Amino acid sequence: MIFYKDRINYLNNKTLIKRQFVLYWMQASQRVCYNHALSFAIEKANHLGQPLIVFFSLTDDYPDANIRHYQFMLEGIKEVESDLKKMGIKLVIRFGNPVVEIQDIVDDVSVVITDKGYLKIERYWREQISQLIDIPLIEIESNVVVPVEAASLKEEYSAYTLRRKIEPLIDYYAKAFKNEDIMIKSLDFPIVTEDLDLNDLSFLKTDKTIKPSLFKGGHKHALETLNDFINHKIDHYSKYKNHPELDFQSNLSPYLHFGQISPIEIYLLVRNLNADSFIEELIVRRELAINFVYYNKDYDSYLSLPSWAIDTLEKHNIDEKEYSYSVQELEEAKTHDLYWNACQTEMVLTGKMHGYMRMYWGKKVLEWTNNYQHAYQILIYLNNKYSLDGRDPNGYAGIAWCFGKHDRPWKERNIFGYIRYMNQEGLKRKFNMNLYLDKINKMK
Repeated sequence: MIFYKDRINYLNNKTLIKRQFVLYWMQASQRVCYNHALSFAIEKANHLGQPLIVFFSLTDDYPDANIRHYQFMLEGIKEVESDLKKMGIKLVIRFGNPVVEIQDIVDDVSVVITDKGYLKIERYWREQISQLIDIPLIEIESNVVVPVEAASLKEEYSAYTLRRKIEPLIDYYAKAFKNEDIMIKSLDFPIVTEDLDLNDLSFLKTDKTIKPSLFKGGHKHALETLNDFINHKIDHYSKYKNHPELDFQSNLSPYLHFGQISPIEIYLLVRNLNADSFIEELIVRRELAINFVYYNKDYDSYLSLPSWAIDTLEKHNIDEKEYSYSVQELEEAKTHDLYWNACQTEMVLTGKMHGYMRMYWGKKVLEWTNNYQHAYQILIYLNNKYSLDGRDPNGYAGIAWCFGKHDRPWKERNIFGYIRYMNQEGLKRKFNMNLYLDKINKMK
């Protein structure tokens, strides 16, 4: 039996009705390896003596998603389809809202198993389906090392308060496992699917003006990225991770966002290396962000900020700004600040921004817009539109941090009040920023 303790959530109390097959609705964990939901579904199907169908609903109205996100995601789904086929498991892809599509096939299903999602749309879908179907809907949490409610039953104030709770649990939950073999293969099972050409995405009614990312999606590319990080970067990660002119970041966040690689798989490969600083980012900081969106219903709004931050921002909302830019000017990287323009350009071109520069990026938008509420929404708009790991707990928590979330009051100053301040002089003092500018210019 796979290690499921605290990962199982029964979303309704419906009685299992033995019908024709078990359904795993794959949504947040888009992979075969280290996927607790898939493993649980295989075990359930074998126990019932039934085939397993994996179902993926492709909808083009996911909030803020565009062709860049879909292309990266579907590169991974094609790999999932191939991996499942080798296991004798059929992947059914349908185009449409999952709430509607699952209802269309549920009459032949004994039980629906799904993976856990944390954002509003993901939780809404699961809630709706749990109420509309007449069989159990079982949710398995697989995209964190420590299950979110096992780590904490409330929103944590900072990394410090979560760290003390989560660190003692990491090795307890980070267990290596492999999927069982499926007893009854489903490749020839008669179920209606759609003949979608995942290499031609013209059928998607979504924003197609954004160029594809430089990153390629899928578990195979995630492992290549991880192995490159282990072989060439991890020994110097703690020293150079904040240097935007260098390339010492892991670049795993897009793969984690789409569930194309498990944080447990990553952790098991790095835990015996010189990786404490990286593990802090992978588990403590990432799962602090998940704790934030899970327990704070306003995670995508300035209303999620601590009261001291809102009070000081309100007080300084009328402070005079030396520079003021429109959304279009910011989006097109047309500011006076060459460093800010470079990191915005990096995100637009590659689908990812250096982590340290993302902090600077957010602070400057607060400084250059007419009020902090507007600045907050601009940052969410830009990050969700261009970043592969936008629309993600890390993205929402990172933007909130720029406004005081998970931080403390600092020295009071104009516009920022008690919010932590960042400026060009700090960048130039710490890093070779001309080298960073050269690196971005070469991408154009």
